[in-house]
Amino acid sequence: MMKAMILEKICDLTKDLTPLKMADLPVPEPGPKEVLIKVSACGVCHTELDEIEGRTPPSVFPMVLGHQVVGKVVKKGDEAHQFPMGQRLGVAWIYGACGQCEWCRKGQDNLCPDFLATGRDVHGGYAEYMKVSEGFAYPIPDLFSNEEAAPLLCAGAIGYRSLSFANVKNGDHLGLTGFGASAHLVLKMVQKKYPESQVYVFARNPKEREFAKTLGAFWTGDISEKSPRKLHSIIDTTPVWKPMVEALKNLAPGGRLVINAIRKEDKDKNCLLDLDYPRHLWMEKQIKSVANVARHDVRSFLDLAAAIPIKPQVETFTLEQANQAILELKTGEIRGAKVIVF
Repeated sequence: MMKAMILEKICDLTKDLTPLKMADLPVPEPGPKEVLIKVSACGVCHTELDEIEGRTPPSVFPMVLGHQVVGKVVKKGDEAHQFPMGQRLGVAWIYGACGQCEWCRKGQDNLCPDFLATGRDVHGGYAEYMKVSEGFAYPIPDLFSNEEAAPLLCAGAIGYRSLSFANVKNGDHLGLTGFGASAHLVLKMVQKKYPESQVYVFARNPKEREFAKTLGAFWTGDISEKSPRKLHSIIDTTPVWKPMVEALKNLAPGGRLVINAIRKEDKDKNCLLDLDYPRHLWMEKQIKSVANVARHDVRSFLDLAAAIPIKPQVETFTLEQANQAILELKTGEIRGAKVIVF
């Protein structure tokens, strides 16, 4: 048996402060091409809020959340030969895909109609053990500790994909709306890859703005503020609609808004009625969404993060403190990435 924090039902986090419950579950048995890993660390992601509050609910209950998982191989299926025993591996949001559809054949397995998400469709890393197919596990570079590696698997990989969609060139000016785990890694990437570019950070929380300044952001302001200059691209990592609309007015002609959010909350959807075509969309501005993360994004970002190197700022919690980490995300108490360490 193993210890795990499980989600048993959709919860309202403004009323239920302990949505995850500690439970004893059987240790998973790996299939023929799967490995069993003993979990060392698991990042805490805003997507967990979407699962808990029902915007992207788990496919079954109870569910073990967590999709930024680092651990070592302790058991292998009969046909699993890719990794040796004791190999340190990572597991990301993409847990499985069909491998046969047009999207998988093009390397866009993130768009597969049979996409499986770790911690939503199958049990994830808020547990002492989890199993995963060898094809959806990634060796962790020795440079990173377990807690440093965990956020790279989602916050880093999805930030990497978002930045590639933003079409940034050295000297371009990039905006970041919201400044959590993913955005702070994007800032580090831009500083290393595009040293002549300036990063402008929009965040509601003054603590997030101050944190961005300590990491070298050129300018910070509230989400509703007008930036000192028009920006070539903006990446929105928030769960609400209003920041997206506010970002459009700060885009330069031909600029692109990249939305890095698996879901947007509904409560302020009426702000879409405030869209003004000349101010927000005119002059060939573009809006691009990011859907999930592909396997090649995870591999590529891990290689890039090790080569530069890029290390996230982390705050650690025990498994028993998972609810505390979740609630701090909900209330905006964010400084880098939150990681459960075993």
